[in-house]
Amino acid sequence: MAIEAPGRSFRLVPIEQTPPALTPGDVLIRVAAAGINRADLMQCRGIYPPPPGASELPGLELSGTVMAASGDTANLKPGDRVCALVEGGAYAEIAKARASRCFLIPDHLSFIEAASLPEALFTLRSNLIERGRLARGETVLIHGGTSGIGHLALQIARALGARVLATVGTESKAKVAESLGASAIQYRNQPLRDQVLALTEGRGVDLILDIIGASYLKAHLDLLKPKGRLVIIGLQGGAQSHMDLLPILQKRLTITGSTLRDQSPQEKDALSEAIQASLWPLVVHGTLRPMIDSTHPLDQANEALSSFSQGLHSGKMVLTMRHPPL
Repeated sequence: MAIEAPGRSFRLVPIEQTPPALTPGDVLIRVAAAGINRADLMQCRGIYPPPPGASELPGLELSGTVMAASGDTANLKPGDRVCALVEGGAYAEIAKARASRCFLIPDHLSFIEAASLPEALFTLRSNLIERGRLARGETVLIHGGTSGIGHLALQIARALGARVLATVGTESKAKVAESLGASAIQYRNQPLRDQVLALTEGRGVDLILDIIGASYLKAHLDLLKPKGRLVIIGLQGGAQSHMDLLPILQKRLTITGSTLRDQSPQEKDALSEAIQASLWPLVVHGTLRPMIDSTHPLDQANEALSSFSQGLHSGKMVLTMRHPPL
């Protein structure tokens, strides 16, 4: 599916292309499903372009069956069931991926479930574990606790031995977050700061995984404990804010953040290796389980992205291809 007229009124339209050319280390995948992410919506709106040389088609994660492999492909072979992080091009029936960023799908996961994992696992390994340095016994506040990334962040944080607080928008989402072991905070009911301090007996939190940005910055600085960390992975509440720097000095705080798509191939390969060692075993053993909100045929991608933009889903929204996987 190609983007027609990128912007607020974009449309995704079907096109026909020849299969992507492989270079050493690539695999060609017959796509079964593709996860929907905010980055896809931003690309369609013309504000998050793919890196040079990447497919212009949207889609950062997929699952399917290996069709062909080229050069050093880490023992992947035709017929293998894999999911993968890609630079773009997942909204297609055939896509190219780096073998180093592919994961063999365990038997208990469907293609739909597997397609929902790569982008979130790369984001969370980078930000919750490496930048955020979440440790056993700490308390973490996760925004969007039932989102595609959020519901997996709750599970990973719990697996690491942390206490989890999660913001949600509705009572039904609160029940989902609580079922995953989090203390739910309905941010529309009363100020975030008051609820977090009540839940932590006034102590605050060690780490905040932030998708909001500017509008919550002051509250976040107030809520962090000494040596606390604020990790920003989204800017849904704006990118610019006037801030008092004094709490950063007084409490020795760390403010950091990242985007995934702009990282170098070497950085992504290093993250993939770390995920294979630390997070993928949680998937294989069933400790980390994706939650699927809904599936949509690829030819209904416009309607799916419109629904996604409303933020009413819990878990992951996934596109499915019309052909059966090999």
